[in-house]
Amino acid sequence: MATFAYQAINENGTNISGTIQAESAELVENILSSRGHIPTAISVAASRMPLWERIDEKIGTVSPTELIVFTKQFRSMLHAGIPIMRVLNVLEAQTENKILKKVVVKLTEDIQQGSTFFEALEKHPAVFSNLYCSMVRAGELSGALPEVLTRLVYIIEHETKIKSDIKSALQYPKMVVIALSVAFFVLLTFVIPKFVSIFAKAGLNLPLPTKIAMMMYSFLANYWYILIVGVVGLILGLRAYFKTTTGRLQKDRFLLNMPIFGPLFNKAALSRFASIFAILHSSGVPVISTMGVLAGTIGNSAIAAEFERVRLGMEQGGGISGPLSTAKYFTPMVVDMVAIGEESGNIEDMLREVTIHYDDEVNYAVKGLSDALGPILLVGLAAVVGFFALAIFLPMWDLTKMVK
Repeated sequence: MATFAYQAINENGTNISGTIQAESAELVENILSSRGHIPTAISVAASRMPLWERIDEKIGTVSPTELIVFTKQFRSMLHAGIPIMRVLNVLEAQTENKILKKVVVKLTEDIQQGSTFFEALEKHPAVFSNLYCSMVRAGELSGALPEVLTRLVYIIEHETKIKSDIKSALQYPKMVVIALSVAFFVLLTFVIPKFVSIFAKAGLNLPLPTKIAMMMYSFLANYWYILIVGVVGLILGLRAYFKTTTGRLQKDRFLLNMPIFGPLFNKAALSRFASIFAILHSSGVPVISTMGVLAGTIGNSAIAAEFERVRLGMEQGGGISGPLSTAKYFTPMVVDMVAIGEESGNIEDMLREVTIHYDDEVNYAVKGLSDALGPILLVGLAAVVGFFALAIFLPMWDLTKMVK
């Protein structure tokens, strides 16, 4: 995502400015419109921070755990009636993360200069996401900021747990793939050439697997620099392409259509959609604005594009379930639950049920991920072992017959 600077007119007719982290200028315009602002100028933001601060912000990170602790402390002190400036001073003294401490200092300075808490947070997209800022804004407008922060903590903890579970499930397959790659490289570059020299001295006619292994070894030995340049160039090229709007869209569509991981990513996105939608709706954020927030925070540009279509359909008077039924990646269950919630006026409870359902689905999918990848890894292991066994033992069998 890029950081865009904007100028706009708010609902009171006052000129405002700030920065938003989004995928494109069009999405920034949609986000501003969903907040009731009229955008007058949008451009890529040029950082005014000193070079050393920009490097420090790039290198340093604020972990989800630190952000959760920060939000909980902020909520508790606000709930106790402590003024926000005093809260920030306490948090500055208690925060151990250097990046977060600097951000708290800047928040204090911006609020002292007349900015709202939401406007101060919005200047630090690397720490506070668009969702975080939008929920804080909803809390400020509704006068229920501590309650909104409680819901925000739930979202961060929920998503951190899902990411941690997926990462844990992929740990074993990663180790197996790395071990297979190392074994393949060692056998190809150190073992096979020694056996081939023995077979060549004996004048054996090498079988096809051995010839293939020697061709691969010869390529690595003579053209290793081409291979390195090609791999590095491919990685850099893909990274540059995936930073573009089209590239990011293609990558996210590919991830959603993958055989094993696609359904898992889709279920996680649906759980996030239902959870965020319910919390924003209960916090008093208008439905159109909620769709704009979801488009910028769902984490998948393919699904975000569908949110834009849904938002446009809602603006034309199509309700929520109608436009949602024509969007991709949304299951009939989600559409039906939203439709029932619309009809009964109880959409928050319906969305919470959707969240619970897809949380369970994600948990089952994560638990079954290792089981699903096990046969694939077993086939890969058998293929590597079988290839090198044929490349070594077929000529050795011929050599044994020759000796006899």
